[in-house]
Amino acid sequence: MMEIADEITIPASRTAVYEALNDIEILKACIPGCESLERESDTKLVAKVVLKIGPVKAKFNGFVTLDQSKAPDGFSLSGEGEGGLAGFAKGGADVTLTEDGGTTILRYSATAETGGKIAQLGSRLITSTAKKLSKMFFEKFEKTMTGEVEIDGAS
Repeated sequence: MMEIADEITIPASRTAVYEALNDIEILKACIPGCESLERESDTKLVAKVVLKIGPVKAKFNGFVTLDQSKAPDGFSLSGEGEGGLAGFAKGGADVTLTEDGGTTILRYSATAETGGKIAQLGSRLITSTAKKLSKMFFEKFEKTMTGEVEIDGAS
């Protein structure tokens, strides 16, 4: 099991950040390797993601469950992906949003666990890949919020 935590400041109101984090088009555009993301219910999303971890390229079919009981101060999500022969990955994240003047401080802490062929690659490679993917997601999310990156179909 590995853990990743970080924070970024987004130049937008907490409400706007919260809504964007729940906007399926924005999420799809920001998740590295995301091929499809669909809402199955208010709290469940179904995803197809292609990731390369070291020498292993895997296509994951998975789902994400959202817990919005702490809205708009934050929310939690947990997910599980099945990568066939490559193995599986599962994890979760807690996100807290703190309004600070005209900006929002987004803090996240995430945990992840892998099994199968991927797990044999070693925890250091998996941890560095997970950190890189998290960073890519939040950097793109921040650029989306500042308008640097336009997302088709986002509300």
